Amino acid sequence: MTDQTSMDLSTKYRSGANGTTEGRSSTVSTDDELLDIGDGRMEALGNWADLEEMEPKYSSSSNLMDTLEDLPSGIGQYEDFHTIDWLRDIARDRMRHRHITKKRQEGCWEKVLSAHDAWSGWVCVLLVGVAAGLCAGIIDIGATWMSDLKEGICKEAFWLNKEQCCWSANDTTYDDEGCSQWNTWSEILGAQTGKKAAAGGYIVKYLLYVLWAVVFAMLASMFVHSFAPYACGSGIPEIKTILSGFIIRGYLGKWTLLTKSVGMMLAVSAGLSLGKEGPFVHVAACCGNIFSYLFPKYGSNEAKKREILSAAAAAGVSVAFGAPIGGVLFSLEEVSYYFPLKTLWRSFFCALAAAFVLRSINPFGNDHLVMFYVEYNEPWYLQELIPFIFLGALGGLYGSFFNKMNIAWCRYRKNSKLGQYPIVEVLGVTLVTAILSYPNKYTRMNTSELIRQLFSRCGAEDKTMLCDYNRNSTSLSSYTSSTVAGDEVYTALWMLFLGLLFKGLITIFTFGIKVPSGLFIPSMAVGAIVGRIVGIGMEQLVVRNHDNPFFQNMCQSKQFCTITPGLYAMVGAAAALGGVTRMTVSLVVIMFELTGGLQYIVPLMLAVMTSKWVGDALGKDGIYDAHIALNGYPYLDSKKEFTHTTIAADVMRPRRNDPPLCVITQDSMTVEEVEAIFRDTSHNGFPVVLSSESQYLVGFVLRRDLMLAIANARKNQEGVVSNSIVYFSSQVPNNPNDPAPLKLRKILDMAPITITDQTPMETVVEMFRKLGLRQTLVTHNGRLLGIITKKDVLRHVAQLGNQDPESILFN
Repeated sequence: MTDQTSMDLSTKYRSGANGTTEGRSSTVSTDDELLDIGDGRMEALGNWADLEEMEPKYSSSSNLMDTLEDLPSGIGQYEDFHTIDWLRDIARDRMRHRHITKKRQEGCWEKVLSAHDAWSGWVCVLLVGVAAGLCAGIIDIGATWMSDLKEGICKEAFWLNKEQCCWSANDTTYDDEGCSQWNTWSEILGAQTGKKAAAGGYIVKYLLYVLWAVVFAMLASMFVHSFAPYACGSGIPEIKTILSGFIIRGYLGKWTLLTKSVGMMLAVSAGLSLGKEGPFVHVAACCGNIFSYLFPKYGSNEAKKREILSAAAAAGVSVAFGAPIGGVLFSLEEVSYYFPLKTLWRSFFCALAAAFVLRSINPFGNDHLVMFYVEYNEPWYLQELIPFIFLGALGGLYGSFFNKMNIAWCRYRKNSKLGQYPIVEVLGVTLVTAILSYPNKYTRMNTSELIRQLFSRCGAEDKTMLCDYNRNSTSLSSYTSSTVAGDEVYTALWMLFLGLLFKGLITIFTFGIKVPSGLFIPSMAVGAIVGRIVGIGMEQLVVRNHDNPFFQNMCQSKQFCTITPGLYAMVGAAAALGGVTRMTVSLVVIMFELTGGLQYIVPLMLAVMTSKWVGDALGKDGIYDAHIALNGYPYLDSKKEFTHTTIAADVMRPRRNDPPLCVITQDSMTVEEVEAIFRDTSHNGFPVVLSSESQYLVGFVLRRDLMLAIANARKNQEGVVSNSIVYFSSQVPNNPNDPAPLKLRKILDMAPITITDQTPMETVVEMFRKLGLRQTLVTHNGRLLGIITKKDVLRHVAQLGNQDPESILFN
């Protein structure tokens, strides 16, 4: 838009915004018009103090920020599906803190209250960390037990899982043949005698495996559908949106916490290609939201509450992988929008508390907190950087492919009849997964166990197919070196390749169904399979060409070459997860905390960066950002640059063919006229101007605050009638013949953020990102022209990116 066109629009806006109430329609795109709150829904008003009696206390106030503590209940709060005003809430907290500091000099009790306020944040994150650790321990134990229940039961103690059952009998192996106390369903039903399963026993095991999987999946989907629809999915896209300042009531509630916890155990036990690690972030955030209400400092201030939620997200990753430092970095890099330094410290403390509680519960039954502890420390060589880079590129390619296919399928589900039958879809996916996964031992086993096996090094006690090497069994040193692979290794590679195809495809259709589902573990499994295959290939290449000068430093002798296929599996897992999520620093830290392989940081860093570069070249968005865009959440990504040359006049409302801007005058509108605006519009806030003729800006008032204040005044303040004049000024004329005036200056924000119509949109976007704005008013020479909301900015960005601007809507 040219400057001349902008000035023509400015002239039109100034002449059209006359402030009258007749003929107004919904023209201003106010704060995320995601929900029409003009339909008469309003919370109970309660027993409020008389607004008239409180006026003297605020009569000298210059803006809204004097205090909100003494205002009627509900003032300053937000409706569902609205964006918070960060500046307003932070200013409220500063005023509250000044008030407490000032009163601290009045006595000992006030000093105690001040001390309580100071350490309440640390107490809150401690409680959140403990709760997250307890939830994680219960979920881990329950999921392991129910996963083993598909295959059999411990006849002496049914509450023990398979590994614990074998421990109780002092058995050294945990397969069906070597564990005397563990009974498979075919044994219990009499379909086989002894530990060697015949054809009939195999069929019974197969059918019972499929049956249990369908039952678990059906229960999980029914719980979600009946008790907490918000409990489906991983929850990370919604957590990112909430931490950016969006309100989704009930998403972090107690019913969601309970349903998500139970649903995670059932969904993982069903054998679906999903993980429980991602949903741990949602579970921990639920704990953070619930405990924040014990401390009014956080419970009544949405901006402060998000500091607790950021710490809770760190605790979620801490208990998911046993990676407290990685959890803090994950919260900082991936989910948090506002992350001050004190939130970093509290996040670290919260993650520490959660990890300590989980370690005390010891759900993995070993001496390590980490899930996939590696016991080898063999060196890596410079030549291996080539396959590491190759694995990183494959991870980026897979991540880009998976993201595009999963988003396409989720979009189809959303726009077709399939989305109307979520339970049927869950049962269909579960049935296909169970039928196809059982014949392959690597897809049948728990995904976490598969990754653990792929990461491990073959020792003297390992009798698996992947460890069938031609070694001298009498020499322990032979198990630390590479040698020629046996036939079973190649058989295992074919099975792993088939498992790779199956998991890579079925996860596309699984992630997004209406059960709690995470993406960390399935993505890592795909990458670990590729890494193990490449690692074994590299190992055999070096062993068979140990005399080649290129491999000379990797072999000390003909019999002693040191290549670790488990390291390649680790690198592949990190690359695949990085390609899907586009995580970098936090992912590397999570991986070395996850495995204890601190000496392998450089290969992990190289693979993760390669994965991100390749993935970004094929598509900028990670899976969580892509789901945010798919669902139309109002999320303004702080990582993306705005490079266009538009100005504020191009984006503001009203536009050329829109009706005039809806405003409220400072001292000339009656209560009846203001209530007419409520009926005729659905805007979430109104600019207040000096008069309908001048259009000079006075301030901004929220719809909710204005509705509550008028309703309270009509109920409790004597003399306020429909003809009463609404005053937003400090000077009120005293005329005994007129109805009692309604003085509402205290709810008026007299310092709203304003810009001019010629402000570059690059500056406007940065203001919305870094100040957390809800809306900004557009002026020209002090006169009000229009308004720009966060939703307007998002629509403008989408339009410039050749996307549908109407997709920015929370349905």
